[in-house]
Amino acid sequence: MKTLIRAIVFLAMLFVFLYVGINNTHQVAFSFPLVQKEKIQATAAVLFFAMFAVGVVAGIAIGGSGGKKSKAAPEAKK
Repeated sequence: MKTLIRAIVFLAMLFVFLYVGINNTHQVAFSFPLVQKEKIQATAAVLFFAMFAVGVVAGIAIGGSGGKKSKAAPEAKK
């Protein structure tokens, strides 16, 4: 159930980013001087998708595999 909710939230976020990107097709200048000196000229849709992709990769890296951690076997009481 938790996976289904995550998938629905992920798809809703993807829809919002794609909708905003489709309706903002004008050229924008993106500047991030720590990484690249020149400004990146691209459509807003491409930049929205790039930011979404960076967020997804960062979320996966921070969240890890999402699996349950195994607990150590309880010690036998004497």
